[in-house]
Amino acid sequence: MKTKITQSVIGGLVATLVMTMVMFIGPFMGMPKMNPAAMLSMMMGVPVFVGWIMHFMVGVIFALMYVFLLLPLLKNVKSKITKGAIFGMAAFVLAQIAMMGMSAMLGNMPKPEGSMLLIMLGSIMGHVIFGIVVALFVKEEA
Repeated sequence: MKTKITQSVIGGLVATLVMTMVMFIGPFMGMPKMNPAAMLSMMMGVPVFVGWIMHFMVGVIFALMYVFLLLPLLKNVKSKITKGAIFGMAAFVLAQIAMMGMSAMLGNMPKPEGSMLLIMLGSIMGHVIFGIVVALFVKEEA
């Protein structure tokens, strides 16, 4: 992979795909059903395929934020897994803030299905997995 931007885009797309697969497998392990694209499309009043495009675009934007904003702050952390987990937690917090903001501006927030605690735990798990995959994709300079 040539540039940081290329690594970020590919890492963000792959990490979003992995996170989404985990979200769709989650209900088979007792987690509530989560579909971020459907939630985005319902809130924005757009077709679900637009929600999917937005979901993957956000993944790429978060990966770019990891490479250009967070990675320089984590120079002393040696483990890519730890860096990715830290990033995943940060991405989870940012996602929650963004969803609250969108809900306040647009309304139309879908009612959660299932236990709120399990929804939050599933979201944290998905974002940490996302962060780790992004961290594994990015080649760090020595």
